[in-house]
Amino acid sequence: MYKYFPALLSLLILSLPLFAQEIGEPKNIQLQVDKIDRDALVFFPPKSNTSAPVVFVFHGHGGTAKGAAKSFAIQKYWPSAIVVYMQGLNTPGKLTDPEGKKTGWQHKPGEQNDRDLKFFDALLSHLRKEFKIDENKIYCTGHSNGGGFTYTLWQTRGDVFAAVAPCASFAVKFDAKPKPCIHFAGENDALVKIEWQQKTIERVKEINGCESKGKEWAKDCNLYPSSKSAPLVVCIHPGTHQFPAFAPELMVKFFQSQSKPASVK
Repeated sequence: MYKYFPALLSLLILSLPLFAQEIGEPKNIQLQVDKIDRDALVFFPPKSNTSAPVVFVFHGHGGTAKGAAKSFAIQKYWPSAIVVYMQGLNTPGKLTDPEGKKTGWQHKPGEQNDRDLKFFDALLSHLRKEFKIDENKIYCTGHSNGGGFTYTLWQTRGDVFAAVAPCASFAVKFDAKPKPCIHFAGENDALVKIEWQQKTIERVKEINGCESKGKEWAKDCNLYPSSKSAPLVVCIHPGTHQFPAFAPELMVKFFQSQSKPASVK
């Protein structure tokens, strides 16, 4: 029997992370905002006496919360966090779908009667009342239209977040307080042109007080240190508009390195 013990022990050790990161089914939370039912899929960590980080995720135009939960899968890389996948409503697109037959998010503050900002406020309030969350570790990310809404949240609700992670998106006339940020962009994005995204990135560098020269942070990613405690990581990959499979793990790595000062609420 003993000659098999090392092999059995190795198998057990290799299996431990799988059990440790086993993810349960998400809970559907429905709230009524301005007399409209709004939905979100929420993954909760195992019960704990400690406050949990929270990550809000926004799908792209035409997407769903369920689809985002599969592609982003933040819960897989950060099982101790509360991960919130919010569902958008039919919205006219800026680049496609002008009739608004597909789901999405408001493109700027004040648009659509701020319906999505109100949804975010209501859902965050619900989480604060019902669950133990870490107020200094709240984050948001989104792809395409969802990335644009991430910039809108930064601009209008910036004090809530410790860091943000827009993907394949840009912001027009962007102005906000400094905030740690990681931005993902595809060199061959035919929908949201890399030139548009680079203009937004340059504006973020200006707002965050970043150094002009970056240093390698990960493959295809450069870190730009900040004089305002708001570093920027820019990940420009050789892909297209499609959400990159490598992004979620890097998002979590960046988020876990950023937290608001304990005195900031």
